[in-house]
Amino acid sequence: MSENLDKTGGKSVHPLDYLLRTDRIPHMWCPGCGIGTAFSSCLTAIKDSGVDVSKVVMVSGIGCSGRAAGYVNLDSFHTTHGRAIPFATGLKMAKPELNVVVFSGDGDLFAIGGNHFIHAARRNVDMTVVCINNLNYGMTGGQMAATTPHMAKTTTTPMGNPETPFNLPLMAIASGATYVARWTTLHTRELTDSVEEALLKRGFSFIEVLSPCPVNYGRRNKQKPMDMLKMYQEKAIIKNGAPPFELDIDLERGIILGKFADLDRRTWAEQYDRIYRSANS
Repeated sequence: MSENLDKTGGKSVHPLDYLLRTDRIPHMWCPGCGIGTAFSSCLTAIKDSGVDVSKVVMVSGIGCSGRAAGYVNLDSFHTTHGRAIPFATGLKMAKPELNVVVFSGDGDLFAIGGNHFIHAARRNVDMTVVCINNLNYGMTGGQMAATTPHMAKTTTTPMGNPETPFNLPLMAIASGATYVARWTTLHTRELTDSVEEALLKRGFSFIEVLSPCPVNYGRRNKQKPMDMLKMYQEKAIIKNGAPPFELDIDLERGIILGKFADLDRRTWAEQYDRIYRSANS
């Protein structure tokens, strides 16, 4: 068998090894969890996009998904809870040439970090946000999150969640994101292609990734890992360009996947440059 070589010419046992801190592998994600699959899709997209990896930075917050920043062999930041996007914004301001990727979870990005998400999208800060949505707070015990489906069971809603969850693509589009998509960890090819598109697009890009959490969410809702993947297969409705208000997650009716927005408008940095350059000329 021929030896694989990484991009620096060194020996590698896997095509993505040069993007990983292999000394920290195996990872801590639970068996059946989809975060590793989403992480692999993200790294494959970085590799396939042809972007200069020396100028790619990954930022993560707190939670299961937040561990990604510690496994990637790139410049990376594992930040405080809910603050991944402000850290990423600061990096982009200081080094506009960087390709900034935020890889974090639904609790981190849309609960304590929700306001930061809204304003980064409004400003059209040039970054790619990949949100792993496992429908609960997986790391801290399986509590109800802002994305937990109505009537789903968690440690804090044992009788079922009485609240209405966020529709994340709707929030992203309404806030001003220029690229918005949703896939599951079963749709790895589509997810990889979507992350690659987002990496190469100027502006605020958002990709929601539905991911199984078998230990917490799945166990309490009587869903084994394969049951959850089968649900993604049977309930997925790929509908590119679907109206945002139709994108709420209804596990009975079906889950709409696809690319929902791909727009062009000036980024935050371009707006500042345009205004202040003309003022000083």
